This record gives sequence, C-alpha cells and structure tokens, in this order.
Amino acid sequence: MNERMIDYLPVSSFDVYLFHQGNNYQAYNFLGAKPIKHKGVKGVSFTVWAPNAEKINVVGNFNKWDGTNYSMKKVHDSGIWNIFIGGLDEWQIYKYEIHTKNGEILLKSDPYAFYSEFRPNTASVVVSIDDYNWNDDEWMEERKNKNILEEPVNIYEVHLGSWIRKESGDFSNYREIADRLVEYVLKMGYTHIELLPVAEHPLDASWGYQATGYYSVTSRYGTPKDFMYLVDKCHQNGIGVILDWVPGHFCKDAHGLWKFDGTPLYEYDNPLMADNFQWGTANFDYSKNEVVSYLISNAIFWFDKYHIDGLRVDAVSHMLYLDFGRKDGEWMPNKYGGRENLHAIEFLKKLNKTIFEHFPNVLMIAEESTAWPLVTAPTYLNGLGFNFKWNMGWMNDTLNYMEKDPIHRKWHHNLITFSFMYAFSENYILSLSHDEVVHCKKSLVDKMPGDYWRKFANLRALYAYMFAHPGKKLLFMGGEFAQFSEWNYEKELDWLLLDFDMHKKMQNYVRELNHLYKHEKALYQLDSDYKGFEWIDHSNHEQSIITFMRKGKWEDDFVIFVCNFTPVPRYNYKIGVPKLGRYKEIFNSDLEIYGGSGLKNNKMIKATEYKWHNQPYSIEINIPPLGALFVKPNTNNPKDEIEDGSQVSQI
Repeated sequence: MNERMIDYLPVSSFDVYLFHQGNNYQAYNFLGAKPIKHKGVKGVSFTVWAPNAEKINVVGNFNKWDGTNYSMKKVHDSGIWNIFIGGLDEWQIYKYEIHTKNGEILLKSDPYAFYSEFRPNTASVVVSIDDYNWNDDEWMEERKNKNILEEPVNIYEVHLGSWIRKESGDFSNYREIADRLVEYVLKMGYTHIELLPVAEHPLDASWGYQATGYYSVTSRYGTPKDFMYLVDKCHQNGIGVILDWVPGHFCKDAHGLWKFDGTPLYEYDNPLMADNFQWGTANFDYSKNEVVSYLISNAIFWFDKYHIDGLRVDAVSHMLYLDFGRKDGEWMPNKYGGRENLHAIEFLKKLNKTIFEHFPNVLMIAEESTAWPLVTAPTYLNGLGFNFKWNMGWMNDTLNYMEKDPIHRKWHHNLITFSFMYAFSENYILSLSHDEVVHCKKSLVDKMPGDYWRKFANLRALYAYMFAHPGKKLLFMGGEFAQFSEWNYEKELDWLLLDFDMHKKMQNYVRELNHLYKHEKALYQLDSDYKGFEWIDHSNHEQSIITFMRKGKWEDDFVIFVCNFTPVPRYNYKIGVPKLGRYKEIFNSDLEIYGGSGLKNNKMIKATEYKWHNQPYSIEINIPPLGALFVKPNTNNPKDEIEDGSQVSQI
C-alpha cells in the first residue's frame, strides 16, 4: 500500500511557453527534482520533458524501484510530466521509468539532475544547491568591470582526476584538490584554471567529453557544494575558473539522453545527422527549440549556480560543419546545398549573445580549428559572438617547427612567422593543451629534438616564444615541469620528477615566465590589436632567429623579444631599436638557474645611432643557444645589473 503523499503540481505556463520557444534560459529552475514543502509536507517535485512517452513512473530505492503507484501526470499538451512525492528528501536516488509507445520500458537518469551516483551506478540524486555560503563577492564585483581582452590571461589546464590522487590511488575530493591547487596556481603565477569537463560522465577514459549529466557535477570528486568550495576558494585568491563544455554531442549510454522517450528527442530524427561517427556519440539537434533551451540553460547554470568565469566550448568545428570528420555518404547538405549547419550557427550566436547579456566580461572560448570567419566578432556584426578562440594553427605550426632538428629549421622559418599574418584576425588563446600530449604524440619535452640538455633548452625557447607571441596563454598540467611521459588520466602527474634538477629548474623557469607576463603590460594589453606588435626582423631564416616588439598602450612601454632556435650562440648580434638610451635584459631563458648554459647580458646595453632593421637605432647583444631574451629600455639606475637569480623580482 502506498503511504506517501502523491500530488501533481502546476507548471508555469510562461516557463513552458519559453521552453518550447527555445528562450527559457533557466529551465533548470522548473525541470528536474526539487526538494520542496507542499501542503505542509516535505517532499520532492519531479518534472521532466518527454513528449512521446506513453507513461512515466518515478522509481528509486524509496519504492524498491517499483513505480506502480508513482506515475507522473502530463501537463496538458506540453510534453512535460510532473509528480510530487511526499516524504522524500535530499540524497534520494531515482530514475524515470519511461514506457514508450512501442511497449519498451526505459530507465533514464534525469537530464536536469544536479547530482548523480558514483560510477558505475547511474541513478540521479536529489540535492539542493541553493544554500552554499559564497565568499567571493569581491571577485564577482570586480569581474563586472574588467575588460578581459586587456587583462593577462594565463590558463593552467587541469584534469581533476589526475592532477593529484590519494596515496591509495583513489580520487581526491574537490575540497582537498582546492586547498593544494590554489596554493600551487598562486605560486606559479597563473591567472585562471581550466578544468576538463566536470559534467557527469560514465567512462573515465572520455575525460568528461562524453557526458550523461549536463547539470550534474561529477560525483568522482565529491558533492556539488564541494565543487562550489573549489570555485569559491579560487575566487578568494584571485584565480578565475573556466570549464570545458560539450554542447555538440553526448554519449549513447542507455540511461542518458539517447532516445530519451523512445524516440530521437535530444538528437536529430535523421540517423545520418544524429550519429557522430567519429566518436560513436549522438549529435544534439539545434533545430529543436527545447534542445536549445536545454543547452543555453545549462551554460547559464554553470555561471549562475557555480560562479564560474568562462566556458571553453569543445569541438565547435564539428558543430559548424555538417561534413566535419565525416566521410562521403555520412552527411547531407543543408537546404541551400552547403555544408554549414545553419541551426548550429544560430544556436552558437544565441548562446553567446545570451551569456554576455547575463554575465558581462566572462570568457566564451571556441575550440575551432578551421578558418571560419568572425568567430570572436560580436553577433551584431554577424560574428559567432565568442570573445576568444583557441589558435590551433599557431599550435600546429609551432610544434611542427619545434620538433624539427635545428639544422633543418631554416628551411621551415615560415612555421614560426606565418601566425603573425593572422594573429589579430580573432581574439586568440595560444594553447598547448591535453590534446597535444596523448595518443602517442609524446609529451612536450619529449617532442623536442636533441639530447637531454637540448630537449629542455628547446622547451624553454618554445615557452618564451609562446609568451612573447600575441594571444592569451594556456598550458596543460605537467608541462610546467616537463613531465616526460604522456599524460595518463588513470594516475596523478609524475610529481616525483621535481626531485630531479632539470625538472625543478623548468618549473622555476615557467613560474618566472608567468610572473614576467603578468608584470609586463606590453605582453598582454594589446593582444588583439596590430598596435601591440611590430616586427624588427622576421627574415633571418639562415640563423633561425626572430626579433619583434610587443607594445603596451603607452608609447614608451615596449618589450623586445629575440629568440635563437639553433644551438649556436650569437655574440654581438645587432638588432634595431626604436629609441636611444640604455636597454637591459629582463628575462633570459638560458640562465644556469633554469638549466641553461649561462650566456647573458649583464651590463646595461647602450643603443647607438646606427640604423638597423628599419629602426633608427641599434644595440648589440649576446643571444644564447636555443635561447630567448626579453629586452626593454632601462628606467632604473644605469649601473644596475641583472644578477644570476630571479629576474622578475628585479624588474
């Protein structure tokens, strides 16, 4: 006999109307499982969209998974079902038992669940997320007034399951990770962390990119409030938090979104459109307004409930092009005969416009690998509306160049100069991400040619070039101390390498480079403006040397960058400079404290009135082997010299 109170609650007709229009941007407020008090009885209201279901029961351990007396009621012709079950509270596990018109019975997790069971279990969990006591008011207020394009953005990309683990090999909790990660990121000088997807996912090996619970922070590392603690602690320490987000496709696990009510609901009706052949997943159907409401609400949800500072939108190219990653016969053209996904384009524009209306100055980052125009242009100029794009071309060309033996680099000089031709066409982030250190691609340091010393020297040169190049920065965890093995999601980073001299020196080098970047406005203030960059010499392919200036907003604020991509030191190397006076070396990748050979320019460098490199003046410097220098006008006592120690602290 059923002793629980069962009732059916009205659903706001306005919410339903907006939902079906594709304009309900907070659908999570009325869909899903909500602990409430109804007619004086505490319980849970369950609401789900499943328009083609014949019947839906709510099942869980509270009714021994027998939904006979727990049938939901359809709300008119809306396709939305509801039930209130008294006597239930937080942490109750449940699923929807969906009876299809074909006579099948499906057990589905809640698409709007805020929490899920720890894998391999797949039930949804009732939880309230509205009573966390946030302590990041100062950060949130400051964020409203920052022009992120003119701020330093230096991102540390992290997979929470393998950054650190417990001694037993088990996952660490969000809170445990927070206490250590924040301290580390502060010390290293990063401005943001980017987390691989934290939405619930069944398979560890997917790294979170094939999700089942888009509103459910993964239970691998704790509860929703544990994750809030991580974000809160980051904000209290001046660190922004970016999440990887995957609105392009979802996995086909039986408890997930795939054929949710027995029919293609979240995916396309046409199997050719629905199947993502490359990854064995299903593509979201952006022509359905309810799917648009689901996804935009999900993006808003992370900003609203978890206070995050940005989303890196995964696989945008797969969304934009109907034929991306597909063979002939695996796709069909749009109504005009083209290969563009017209509905996805409109979805992305609507997504970005909505996000920035609600949360100004956050980061919306496109992982887009083609030459699609105006990715970071505003929607009113017919752009996609992102404010940043990963510079995949720079990454591919640069790694291609750096993997070559230095003796051959002069024949491929264009690989490190071509990116400047388009560096200001979008607002770029230079990314050396997790994708570059998996699947037998080798770690960054192991990609570098040469013996042990040269591998590290090449990597230091790569990082210096990256930080001098226009664009914000991103480095995947482990790269900062030159982990030799490829990233393995099943174990923590090889922190033991810090017991070895060269790895510790590399970590110190990256820390100093990070702090240099934050200190010198010329390295970030005009990242997306031609005014922030000027070539001094791009044509010295014979010696594989490039020289250029980065400029800040003020006329006298500039830094000169010189990089030698060969192991041959260059003495008394002449470069053109724009102003007369004394110059100083403010950063040198070849110092002994970083594992280098120690070739440096100690004394002040005096400019002469000898024209060079189309500049009115020139200086002569020593350029170290496989080394990079940052040089700027001296504004201190001319007798000052940079000692063989921390450079940034003396700037």
